[in-house]
Amino acid sequence: MDQKPGLFDFPDFLLKAEEKALEMTSSYRAEANKIRSFNSRKVLEAFIEENVSDFHFQGSTGYGFSDAGRETLDKIFARVFRTEAAIVRHSIVSGTHALAVAMKGNLRPGQEIIIATGDPYDTIKPVLGIDRKWGGGLNEWGIDVKVIPVKPDLMPDIQAVVDAVSDKTAMLFLQRSCGYTWRPSFSVKVLGEIIAAVKSKKSDVIAMVDNCYGEMVEMIEPSEVGADIMGGSLIKNMGGGIAPTGGFIVGTEEAVRKASDELTCPGIGADEGATLGINRLLYQGLFFAPRIVGNALEGAIWASCLLENLGFETKPRYNEVRTDIIQAIKLGSPEAQAAFCRGIQKACPVDNRAVPIAASLPGYRDPIIMAGGTFIAGSSIELSCDGPLRKPHAVYLQGGISFDHIRLGVLCALVEMQEQGLLSF
Repeated sequence: MDQKPGLFDFPDFLLKAEEKALEMTSSYRAEANKIRSFNSRKVLEAFIEENVSDFHFQGSTGYGFSDAGRETLDKIFARVFRTEAAIVRHSIVSGTHALAVAMKGNLRPGQEIIIATGDPYDTIKPVLGIDRKWGGGLNEWGIDVKVIPVKPDLMPDIQAVVDAVSDKTAMLFLQRSCGYTWRPSFSVKVLGEIIAAVKSKKSDVIAMVDNCYGEMVEMIEPSEVGADIMGGSLIKNMGGGIAPTGGFIVGTEEAVRKASDELTCPGIGADEGATLGINRLLYQGLFFAPRIVGNALEGAIWASCLLENLGFETKPRYNEVRTDIIQAIKLGSPEAQAAFCRGIQKACPVDNRAVPIAASLPGYRDPIIMAGGTFIAGSSIELSCDGPLRKPHAVYLQGGISFDHIRLGVLCALVEMQEQGLLSF
């Protein structure tokens, strides 16, 4: 019986290009695996040091008083990030929520926050009050916001940041990942240099880092080079593809306490919060996180090489040092963005027959096209791809529970572009 060509029956040209990219990236992927091994040991040590037992996986209801699982998980996150304190909660709905809680908990009317890494990510702008379409931003609290543009080489302008510091400056905000901008993501070393320069001028400035997509990508975290508080999502790196929802905040005892007061209320802070049986998934997700991040990193390195070999501009390039799991790919048109995302969606284990279309999403100014047939809705540590319909019409590939899945997804995306006449093999 004759069989029709299957979804994963790729043309010989692509298979040869895949193999070439594997060969060219071998040493870079090996380096990523060294980082994975280091971080796996760090997480395991934290579990052992906190004497984790299956008792900690039991949930609580009501107020959640004395929930040993919740309290111990907080301590483990603090150990992993080398911080004084942490709060890990399923009630934090996203990375942006974690960052907003940290900002509002630690800033007061009459103060100012300096954004040191250029134009911030779309969903942070309403929080800051830069985008006033939604209201409720820091500007309405009497908090000033200064955004310092990056230099022509797209790196932070450290001197301009330092010059902007005033008596009112209470917080320095650094966005590690590129977001939806065509700039490099910033390494922990670079973030540390900015923090040190600012604190040398005003030592009481709270250094806050948006660490989303960057956790477990390097052997050190921003909290080890001076960051006072950081936030992130559990359906990104630190949830390992298992945590069904949630977010975390880590940092100094004082900064985390103020954030927890904002998350709940003063007088309660981190001492309440029922876990409702979710603890095991959060523990297990954290334990798997270094391995899953390592897989995503390997896939991003390989994809960058393959796409560069096919003539696309990528950021970062395959042979550049990585500081997050995001792979930016400049496609040049909304049609190419749509085709690439359709191909990724076809290779997803969930909703593979869905067709991604651009749509307005909460917190975004431009329509966003997004592919992501994931087991956890919206998870971007699972294979996903998205981007705003605006120049330079780039897509941002991230995640991937397995390296094999990333490879299949990217190859499907290229075939979809070829079938639409947007790419010639």
